[in-house]
Amino acid sequence: MGAAVAGWTVAAVLLQVAGLSLFLYGFFPVKPTLRGFSGAESYQVPSCGSVSAGEQEPTLPPDQLRSLYRELSGIPPVYDRLVLMVIDGLPAEFVLGRGRKPPSKEMMESMPYTQSLLAGCKAAAYHAKAAPPTVTMPRLKAMVSGAIGGFLDVAFNFNTQAFLEDNLLDQLHMIGLKLVMLGDETWIKLFPTLFTRQDGVSSFYVKDTVEVDFNVSRHLEFELAATDWSVLVLHYLGLDHVGHIGGRRSVLMTQKMKEMDDVIRRVHTASLQDNLDRTLLVVVSDHGMTEGGNHGGSSYEETDSLALFIGHSVESPYCSPYDQKEALQVDLAPTLALLLGVPIPKNNFGVVLPELLNSLTDDQKLRMLELNSWQILRLLQAQVPAFCLEDCINSEGSIVLDILHGSIEKKLCHLLSKAFSSHQSSCLHRGSDFKSVKSGYYGTAADNYYGFLRYASEWLSHRATDKPFYLLVSAILLMTVSCLFLMSTVSCLFKARSLSQVDHHSESYLDQRWHLDEVLVLAGMFLYVISLGSSSFVEEEQYTWHFLTSTLYLIFLTKAVQSMLKGSNPTLGHKAEEKSFDKSNFSYATSFELTPGKRNVYKLCTILIVLVAGRVIRAWHQGGINWVHFPDISKLLAQADSSVVKSLQIISVLAVVVLFSVSLTLLRARPKFVIGVWLTHISCGFLVLLHIWANQISTSLPINHSTASIARQFYVIASVSISVTVLASPWVFPMFSTEAESASSGSSPVKAIHGIRNSLFLTGITYTAFWGLLQLLLQQPINAIPLFLIFLQTVSSVVHFSLDKTLHKQWVQVVAIHFLGMAGHFGLGNTNSLASIDVAGAFIGISSYSTVLSGILMFMITYASPLMLYLGLVLHVSVKDIDDISALQQLKWSYILDKMVTLPCLFPLLINSLALTSYTIVLLLMRNHLFVWSVFSPK
Repeated sequence: MGAAVAGWTVAAVLLQVAGLSLFLYGFFPVKPTLRGFSGAESYQVPSCGSVSAGEQEPTLPPDQLRSLYRELSGIPPVYDRLVLMVIDGLPAEFVLGRGRKPPSKEMMESMPYTQSLLAGCKAAAYHAKAAPPTVTMPRLKAMVSGAIGGFLDVAFNFNTQAFLEDNLLDQLHMIGLKLVMLGDETWIKLFPTLFTRQDGVSSFYVKDTVEVDFNVSRHLEFELAATDWSVLVLHYLGLDHVGHIGGRRSVLMTQKMKEMDDVIRRVHTASLQDNLDRTLLVVVSDHGMTEGGNHGGSSYEETDSLALFIGHSVESPYCSPYDQKEALQVDLAPTLALLLGVPIPKNNFGVVLPELLNSLTDDQKLRMLELNSWQILRLLQAQVPAFCLEDCINSEGSIVLDILHGSIEKKLCHLLSKAFSSHQSSCLHRGSDFKSVKSGYYGTAADNYYGFLRYASEWLSHRATDKPFYLLVSAILLMTVSCLFLMSTVSCLFKARSLSQVDHHSESYLDQRWHLDEVLVLAGMFLYVISLGSSSFVEEEQYTWHFLTSTLYLIFLTKAVQSMLKGSNPTLGHKAEEKSFDKSNFSYATSFELTPGKRNVYKLCTILIVLVAGRVIRAWHQGGINWVHFPDISKLLAQADSSVVKSLQIISVLAVVVLFSVSLTLLRARPKFVIGVWLTHISCGFLVLLHIWANQISTSLPINHSTASIARQFYVIASVSISVTVLASPWVFPMFSTEAESASSGSSPVKAIHGIRNSLFLTGITYTAFWGLLQLLLQQPINAIPLFLIFLQTVSSVVHFSLDKTLHKQWVQVVAIHFLGMAGHFGLGNTNSLASIDVAGAFIGISSYSTVLSGILMFMITYASPLMLYLGLVLHVSVKDIDDISALQQLKWSYILDKMVTLPCLFPLLINSLALTSYTIVLLLMRNHLFVWSVFSPK
């Protein structure tokens, strides 16, 4: 039976992995792009017919290519030099305010030079919307190529590869311009051969807020004085790191903004020394940040990035710096390309920004818009091969009549032909003596061009990539078969146990009715699966798990009260107690002889502890997406003095240590080895306290090497202690003692099971207690109390299930523990948005960035609660009753594993498999939904 269960389970898991991999391959395809680089053909009207797959690399020398582009475009380059300054994570509202209101006084005082440029109309600024996922690498790609990256770029953000698509930097390099890069090494990974000089720093070691920016600024004086470069890229990471560590309201934020303002002043002052004023300074941010300082999702706070332009072409006699001018982040690429005299990248979705063209004539502005329209037109032809400019112009009259009822293609055709015809009219009136007439024709043509460009850009960016439907269906079928395998395995397991109970005339066999807790579990899982089809339920999933968990434990409370009332007969209670001690001789709480009254009190208290702790966890973080701004306990503590949070951290550490110590006293046999485990736990708790204290006295320091050393000591001691406990506990508590091998000893089966349980109990409580200390070390300080409460819920649930083993079926107990893990997951502030992933904790104890080590720590932090409850299942297994072991022949590993381990392993696997398979079906149905990338895919 054990071998069959294992075989079917392994087969089901392999099918699940195969199906999921196939689904990911089909659902997240590589974004289709036009190959090659834009060249001289960019300055010609697109011809009708199929779009060329790609152009060969230009064979002309850089100087000749630059002259050719200038001749074909008819527009001289507006600037000769570009300084692209990226301030990672800077929200636009810190500089430009929000809702037509200026930023706060504190923020304005943090950037006085920048604010003076805005007020003096010497700079143009935009709220540049970034597309999700809002992480650095895909945002940099969008800025230099004008293309929106694929959703899975968020995964590649941690392992950046060379960027091979058409982009602004490669175009500038082709015409002979020299590039220099200082800052985030992501640029070097994207463009490994472009930069004449470079000095990269790791973008992922977020504990560093000083050195990471000093490493950029220390080269600034030399580079500003140098004349051999044409493009200087400065990527400052400190402000983003400040956000990750302390959130938007960190005490280090204004200090960092002052530092960035000083860099802007130095660069702009140096550019003014150029008599021709041919340097353009562009200050951008790749994304914003949430209130907690994280990013990755699609909220306004995360997508609100800055685009600030300082140069002679943006100056105007009148401006309104806080007028909430909006743009898209991809608009940067075509604007800079045309201002610097190179073709627009092939896959660009962006539109030229009008405020940057003030120094150009009307004809030059229309020429730029025309070139932008031709480039977008080529993209449209790639998506809709029948789309043709000549057809649009020739059929203009017939399209106007049914434009409101026509297709998207017809509307695009109408807008395009309208723009070109108005441009021709403007050209015809070029020689007019009336300036108002000329400006009127220019304004009409420009408006028509922008109407086409914005509509076409939006249509292209929202056009869902065609997904191979039959491939997705095949993948879902594989996952469905996997679920059926698991369900049939569990079903056969239940049937086998039912037959076993019949043979042994088990009391549980006599009660085959469905109980309320069983009905709730099945109905709750069904409703949860149905809820995944709603974007609002996905965004606010925490409500589902808090409701299911609290309701299930309320039913447990009701059943406990009912069992107290039914079990008021002392004789029956005494016999049941004797039976429990005779059969198992061990339980979590029954190593002390409890009277029935005390046992009932403990049963009620443990449930109440779980419910009260759950309510506190529920109120700790508002969670979710839509109501995250509502007040909660964590926000109150964030506004309180830091000593309050540190005190709660210390209390939580001490409480975990005390609870572990009390748990060890429940072991009837306590050899010296157990004392050793207890001492290592005490020492690990002391190290966590040292780490908390060291952080408290050095909160202003970016890198505290002493705390890193403390964390590394913790990792070593905890790893060794857990490993030794797992390996040595079977020898400390022999699973098959000498007496057990002797058939003459009637109590040998009980002694053997007693050894197994002691070993599992010590392993389980060590797992969970050390995991609790690890999370108190890694998690945000504000999560200390919820972490202890989750640990307390784990222990209380196990205690409750051990006190009356006939009150709840084992599969219900396992599901209840799973529910607790999921409720705790959202109670710690996690959501289905990428922005809630805690990056800062992934570098505790690490002195430099490591993809593997940081990834492991990030995984541990994100799934702290579910993993704690799964580790708690080992503790739950140790107290499970096995009443029908009465013969020595049944003391076989296969039988013991079947009775103690099978259900705790299979049921969480089955629940997760059902949820995953159901969600792939939802994704298939929602593949064209508006929120498929912002809500459904992150989940």
